[in-house]
Amino acid sequence: MEKQTITIYDVAREAGVSMATVSRVVNGNPNVKPTTRKKVLDVIERLDYRPNAVARGLASKRTTTVGVIIPDVTNLYFSSLARGIDDIATMYKYNIILANSDENEQKEVSVLNNLLAKQVDGVIYMGNRITDDLRAEFSRSKTPVVLAGTVDPDEQVGSVNIDYKAATEDSAAHLLANGHTRVAFVTGKLSDPINTYRLNGYKQALQAAGVEYDDSLVIESEYSYKEGEAVYKLINEAGATAVIVTDDELAIGILNAALDNGVSVPDELELITANNSPITEMARPQISTIVQPLYDLGAVAMRLLTKLMNKEEIDEKTIVLPYTIAQRGTTTSFDE
Repeated sequence: MEKQTITIYDVAREAGVSMATVSRVVNGNPNVKPTTRKKVLDVIERLDYRPNAVARGLASKRTTTVGVIIPDVTNLYFSSLARGIDDIATMYKYNIILANSDENEQKEVSVLNNLLAKQVDGVIYMGNRITDDLRAEFSRSKTPVVLAGTVDPDEQVGSVNIDYKAATEDSAAHLLANGHTRVAFVTGKLSDPINTYRLNGYKQALQAAGVEYDDSLVIESEYSYKEGEAVYKLINEAGATAVIVTDDELAIGILNAALDNGVSVPDELELITANNSPITEMARPQISTIVQPLYDLGAVAMRLLTKLMNKEEIDEKTIVLPYTIAQRGTTTSFDE
């Protein structure tokens, strides 16, 4: 037998008060007599009444829900960001609807429209790039949007990132200072702005070190562990003795493929990855990495979104957080 839904009307009737009084109690309004508040709370507990978020949203024009579009829910980089988002959302009493886009550009638009149909108050987007179709939907909906770990070259949308160009330049500079002249750069699609910034940082480090840029050392790949073996073969064929990778799972795939081929790491191949997700410390040897403040990226993005949703004054909607580089077992000591 289906459980009967208890409404605010049922609570008001049982407690002998108006629905407005029940609403004030539920919303923590202090303008209710203590005796009346206790009576209403007792009825709420007895009937197991739970306020209907949809109905409340219709009345206030807000649903207190936020949509989060995540490219790959299994990737620890994105789940670490999502944790920061969720904690701040809870603090500000927002609910999260998490939607996985499978790194598919067509699905991203569909997922966004599904979230907007649910009347979310705001959206956090964690994809690798904003397509023209997606940007058009952002603009048409008027719903506040913030990017977390995603860059917008036009700076039309609020975003929270690190300086990916500088971080990649620093990584390459460390490897070049260790004596390497064949440093590979392994990334996702170079058409994604975030990877364009990274490539520019890589090139700048080569130029500063007086090392000629070589196309064969720049490799585009899907971000997955299973691609590691194929990418390692390309690195090996290009004669690379060091590599920068922009995804941690792919980095572990490359590391394991190198070890399986009898390569000594870091003596014969040095490797730096980009995200410092938890798996970088689970690998053996542990992987040297750019240290992004993943939790903070998510948390600051959610806080920025709350300001946009509440139309608060914002000093800067393009926020760049600091990074460091952790030297671990896949590199020899860095020259500072």
